[in-house]
Amino acid sequence: MTLSVVEWSTGTVGRHAIAGIDAHPELELVGVWVSDPAKVGKDAGQLAGLNRDLGILATNDRDALIALKPDAIVHTAMTDDRVAESIADLTAFVAAGINVVSSGPVILQYPYGVLPDAMIGPIQDAAIAGGASLHVNGIDPGFANDVLPLAMTSLSQEIDEIRCLEIADYSTYYQPVVMGELFGFGKPMDFSPMIFAPGVLSLAWGSVVRQIAAGLGVTLDEPLVERHQRVAADRDYETVSVPIPEGTMAAVHFEIAGQVDGVDRVVLEHYTRTHPDQCPEWPRPNEGDGCYRIIVTGEPAMTVEMSHHGRDGDHNVSGMIVTAMRLVNSVPAVVAADPGIVTALDMPLVTGRGLVTGSAR
Repeated sequence: MTLSVVEWSTGTVGRHAIAGIDAHPELELVGVWVSDPAKVGKDAGQLAGLNRDLGILATNDRDALIALKPDAIVHTAMTDDRVAESIADLTAFVAAGINVVSSGPVILQYPYGVLPDAMIGPIQDAAIAGGASLHVNGIDPGFANDVLPLAMTSLSQEIDEIRCLEIADYSTYYQPVVMGELFGFGKPMDFSPMIFAPGVLSLAWGSVVRQIAAGLGVTLDEPLVERHQRVAADRDYETVSVPIPEGTMAAVHFEIAGQVDGVDRVVLEHYTRTHPDQCPEWPRPNEGDGCYRIIVTGEPAMTVEMSHHGRDGDHNVSGMIVTAMRLVNSVPAVVAADPGIVTALDMPLVTGRGLVTGSAR
């Protein structure tokens, strides 16, 4: 059975989602929403950089797309700076009976213990009333720190600590709001970026820590522990998002730790550079300039490193692709799921079924 899908936004992730929907043998693109008036009326294939038309014209008419009653919406719109509005959007979609896979807000990846019940309840109730499911995922938060580490623990005899790392150079990551305003890259060192306000790291990535703990049946101390280190630029740097003058913030290391009796047991950790030369004492990917690394300390001790890059060699481009495709490939499973909020703990194995080059479609 072919499932009808609307793609919601055509930005750095959305354009890859369109290509993925078009390539997926079980999905049919029936609509595309855009926020930029200049994109209205343009063919989805051109917006996705496919250099061919798909016969679907982009629109900013929200009601018209909902009226199509698609089986699912792949929602990849920017949510980091509009959390409340995006939650309202997702709630409206599932209330209308439309299943949703979304790249954000990341707090909905595993909202339990992160959001108060008074905020989770209306989303859950709307989904159940509409007979639809909502799944928020991607790569981080997402596969690299939910399915991958939990799968590794199936090999464990005893677990002392699970540590999920992202180690990446963000110089080619195009997200000016995220880079400049949320992280504070290129800002004076006395600037207080939103992400390092007390509690915000736990809102952004605490869901990862809590979901791993839930998957392992562990009760964590409250609250989660936040740690961060900011590093100034030793010279002028340029990124595709923001310039980074000498002396301004250029690199950051942060951790969100879930503890049991005061001991770190589940840790999410990021080492984020804006040039490969920065902070030589920090961990580096074994290959390329970006990776996810899972370290399980215990019996046995295990380390898995997941590196990726696009055909152009850039890991930030492939980061957008893997985010998009984790969503796109999850659509059939989310449509088949029971109504409500669906987390990685509720999902069956999701694969790239039908996507092997030369395979029958």
